[in-house]
Amino acid sequence: MAKNDFALAFNEVLEEKQLTKDIVIAAIESAMVSAYRRTVGASSAQQVEAKLDPETGLVTVYAEKEVVEDGIVDARTEVLLEEARKVNPEIQPGDMLVVETTPADFGRVAAQTARQVIQQRIREAERSNQMQYFERQTGEIVSGLVQAINAQGVTIGLDMKAEGVMPNNQKIPGERLKLHDRIRAVVMEVKDGTRGPQIILSRAHRNFLRRLLENEVPEIYHGIVEIRAISREPGARAKVAVSATQAGIDPVGACVGIKGVRIQAIVKELHDEKIDIIQWDPDPIVYISKAISPARVNGVYLVDNENTRTATVVVGEDQLSLAIGRDGQNARLAAKLTGWRIDIKSLSEATSDTLNKLRANKELMALLPAAVEQIPQIEEILAKKAESRAITPEEYTLLGQFVERVERRTIEIKEEAAREEEERSTAARAEIPAAAFNLPLDQAGIKEHVFNILTEAGFETVGNLMFAMKMDPNQVLGLAGIGSKSMQNIEEALGALSFPEPEPEPIKAEEPVVAEGLAEPVTGEEMSAEQKQADGNAEREANAKRVVEEENEHAKDGVSLDELFKMKPEIFQTTGVAEDESGDKKKDKKGKKKAVELQFDEDLGTVVGRKIHKRGEDGGEDW
Repeated sequence: MAKNDFALAFNEVLEEKQLTKDIVIAAIESAMVSAYRRTVGASSAQQVEAKLDPETGLVTVYAEKEVVEDGIVDARTEVLLEEARKVNPEIQPGDMLVVETTPADFGRVAAQTARQVIQQRIREAERSNQMQYFERQTGEIVSGLVQAINAQGVTIGLDMKAEGVMPNNQKIPGERLKLHDRIRAVVMEVKDGTRGPQIILSRAHRNFLRRLLENEVPEIYHGIVEIRAISREPGARAKVAVSATQAGIDPVGACVGIKGVRIQAIVKELHDEKIDIIQWDPDPIVYISKAISPARVNGVYLVDNENTRTATVVVGEDQLSLAIGRDGQNARLAAKLTGWRIDIKSLSEATSDTLNKLRANKELMALLPAAVEQIPQIEEILAKKAESRAITPEEYTLLGQFVERVERRTIEIKEEAAREEEERSTAARAEIPAAAFNLPLDQAGIKEHVFNILTEAGFETVGNLMFAMKMDPNQVLGLAGIGSKSMQNIEEALGALSFPEPEPEPIKAEEPVVAEGLAEPVTGEEMSAEQKQADGNAEREANAKRVVEEENEHAKDGVSLDELFKMKPEIFQTTGVAEDESGDKKKDKKGKKKAVELQFDEDLGTVVGRKIHKRGEDGGEDW
C-alpha cells in the first residue's frame, strides 16, 4: 500500500470509529505482535514488540534474543554476536538483546492473521470510549433515532454509534413512537455489558421534565429561578414548585414565558402533559394552598406530629372535585410536591366534623362561647344541605368562619400543650445530674430480670430511666413484666445512687502586675531570681521608653521618634541656655549641656536613648 493510501485509510478508520490516533495504533501494534507469535511459533514468555509507522503503514517487529558467539540453534531466540554488536557494541555473549526480527513476508501474512485481532481491539476501544462518554451524560438529555420497537421497549440509536434502551415503564403512556423518529430522553443508568455499554433511557422520570425546563428557561439554567420540587404522573399531569433567588423576579412568569411559549414547548414534548407551575413558599399553609391549584382553598389546618404530617384542606362545595382531581390525581400530586399528607374536605363536611369535635370537648366549649352560641344556626344550615336545599353565600361564609374559629383555637391549644410539655421535659432533665446519662444501667443495682426488661424497652443509661420516672412512671409500669415490686426495686436502686458534684475548674493565678514607672512589682510574695531579673528588665525598658519620649517631646518641628533614629547623632547635642528676666542670654560656665546617645540594649533587645553627663576636664563620660 502506498504511503498516501495507508494514511487515508488510517484517518478514515479514526473518523468512522470516533477513536483517537493512539488507541488505533496501539490496537494495530498489539495485533501484529499476536500475528508474529502465531507465524513463527514464538513463546508467550518471549518479549515481542511491534512498531507501526502511521504514514507508510510499515510494521517493524522487535524480539528479545540471547547473544551467541557461534552458530545459531534457534533463530527465534538467538542472535549472533556480530549482528548484536551492530545494535550495541558493548554486548557480550550470553546477554539478552531486543533486535529487529521482522519476517520477510510478514506484511501479507500479518494482514490475514491480524485482521480479526485488529477488529476486536478496535471494538473494545470503541466500547470503552462509549462507556466513558455516556457515564458523564448520566442525568442529562440525549437525542437519538428510534431503531426498533419490541415488547420489552424501544431501542434508540445514539451518538458514537451507541444504542440505548427505553423500557416500557419509562415511556410516556399513550405516546406512539415510530421507526426513525427523533426523540429526546434522559440517561437514567449506564451499565457495562458484554456487548458494550447498556444505556437505560427514560422519558417518564421527573428529571426529564427538570432538564427540559433548564433547556427552555434561561433563568433556571443560570440559577436565577430555582426548581424546588417536582411531582409527575407521566402523560397526565405534573406540578413544579419554583422560587426566585433574586428580588424582583417572577419565577412562575419566567417558566411560562410570553403567551405561554416556553411551557407550551415542554407540553408538546411531553405528549400534551398538563403542567402546573406554582410558586414555592416557606409557609406550609401558603405552599399547600398553592399546590392544590387550580382549586380555590378556604383554609388549611396542619397537624405536625412526630410520625405524620397531615394537612386538612377545606374547599368549597363547587371546588371539591377540582381539588381532588380525576381519581385523586391532583391531591396525590400536591401531597408528593409538598411532602404533607393532604386530607381534602368540603366546607359542609369540615363543618360537621368541627361541630362534633366542639361538642365532645368541654374545655374547648368553655374557651369558645361565641362558637357555642352559633351551634343551632350551624345545625340548621347543615340540615338544609342534607335536604339539598339552597344555601346562600352568607351561610357558606358563616360555615367557613365557624370552622376557622374552632380549628385555629384547637391548634393553639395543641401548640400550648406541646410548649408546656417541652418546658416540663426541660425542667425534669435539669434536675437529673449530667453524670447519670453517662452511667450504664447495669451499674444501677437493679435486679437482673428487671434490668433485662428495661434494656429491651430501650433504657440504656441511668439518666434515661430517671427521666422516664420523673416524666411518667406509668411508662415504666406499663412494660410487660414490671409490677409494683419491680417499681419498688427501681425506685430504691435509683434512690441509693449518688453523683458527686463536678470539681470546679482551677483558677489560674494572675501574674504579678508591674506598674509603669515603678521599681517594684505590685505583689506581696517573694520573687525568684528569674522573676527579679524579668522585673528589672521591665523597669529598664520603662525608664528607657520614658527618656526617649521626653526627648521626642523636645524635638524641633514635631519630628517623630522614627525620624530621630534616622538623623545623625550630632543633632542630639543640644545646649540648654537659661535666660534672665530681661531676656539676655548668659554665656558663662553655668550653662548646662544635655546630650542623648542611641545604644542597643542587649537585655531589652531594642535601641534606647541614654543621657550623657560630662564630668571632669578629661571629658570622661559617665553612663
